[in-house]
Amino acid sequence: MNILDEIAFRTKERIEEKKRTVPRERMIAAAKRSTARRSFEKALRSDDMEFICETKKASPSKGIISWNYPYIDIAREYEAAGAAAISVLTEPYYFKGADNHLRGIADAVFLPLLRKDFIVDEYMIYESKVLGASAVLLICSLFDRDTLKEYIRIAHSIGLSVLTEVRNEAEIKTAMSSGARIIGVNNRDLRTFEVDLSLSERLRKKVPPEIVFVAESGISSPEDIERLRKANVNAVLIGEALMRSADKRSEISRLRGSI
Repeated sequence: MNILDEIAFRTKERIEEKKRTVPRERMIAAAKRSTARRSFEKALRSDDMEFICETKKASPSKGIISWNYPYIDIAREYEAAGAAAISVLTEPYYFKGADNHLRGIADAVFLPLLRKDFIVDEYMIYESKVLGASAVLLICSLFDRDTLKEYIRIAHSIGLSVLTEVRNEAEIKTAMSSGARIIGVNNRDLRTFEVDLSLSERLRKKVPPEIVFVAESGISSPEDIERLRKANVNAVLIGEALMRSADKRSEISRLRGSI
């Protein structure tokens, strides 16, 4: 069992526990009552590359990244620095995230929020809306095409955007045939943790321009940003480089090439 399968297995156990506390029908009703936030998809459609800045306490590959984790202050700093959106980790075991991190950030900023978790059940899509998300992450390799298509449909039906994450050309075809409007490429292989930025460059050519393309992971320098901009990447998702910086506004300016 690789790390992705392991996380997915533990997530299924976590969601079954949640269903016993808040049954599925109650969660669906709550999601339909929840007010939609600003569109994540629209925020990424612009003439320049947009930044999705991530709040992340830890990761399986790096361990604890931020011992002092003032996630609300971090989110406000991202907003002030001109981020297009914020990605919020809610996976508790491997990333030390929590649902209340997303809920707290949703109350503190106006930016669209991506719930970064390992969605394995439609229950989590409805829950994401209740917690204040504008978008959810769906990892293509965790689903067959019919399930991915249904999960994208559910998300869109309640006003959520979907970042569909792929790792190869076959998954791009599955994502597009399932109705994906935003496709992200994770440059980090979750089986080995190796990072290859050229993966985004190669796969960008396989995605039509009308679909928003996001490069994720392993982005840490202005040179990386310029390289991806030349590859016509629409947005970048940056976590560790920002989380390790004491001055996140300055780090965002540095990555943009502003300083």
